[in-house]
Amino acid sequence: MMKFVNGPETQATKYLRQHGVTYSSHLYDYEEHGGTGTSARELNVDEHSVVKTLVMEDELGRPMIVLMHGDCKVSTKELARQVGCKKIEPCRPEVANRHTGFLVGGTSPFGTKKKMPVYVEKSIFDLSLIYINGGRRGYLISMQPQELKRLLDLRVVEVALP
Repeated sequence: MMKFVNGPETQATKYLRQHGVTYSSHLYDYEEHGGTGTSARELNVDEHSVVKTLVMEDELGRPMIVLMHGDCKVSTKELARQVGCKKIEPCRPEVANRHTGFLVGGTSPFGTKKKMPVYVEKSIFDLSLIYINGGRRGYLISMQPQELKRLLDLRVVEVALP
């Protein structure tokens, strides 16, 4: 993999560069099952500003991405209600990998293999800066949350559970 001055080259960073996004790279020591708590601790940032990229599917197996604060969970029942389907659940890791082209733990909403609807928690836009996966394990990028609106076909939802 080719390295740039500010971080590794991934499908996500290629996508961001192609769209003229200003971002900063943040590498940290990845821990299996460490989640956003680990990345927030390693980067010395508030876990609420770390945005996790979750790959979920509805009752028909149609995939979707959900962007959520690191310190919150997704109410799948409320998400299903807001998007108009019966049931939503997380994809199995191998299914998520197939849809996105990223390994679980390194999933980015940018440059995914398959185009999927993207749902974002409304309060993410209240933050001045977010930290989101840059396309590989142990690598986050920071950017303004408003860039999400410009880059992705978003649907805003309110489904966060503390």
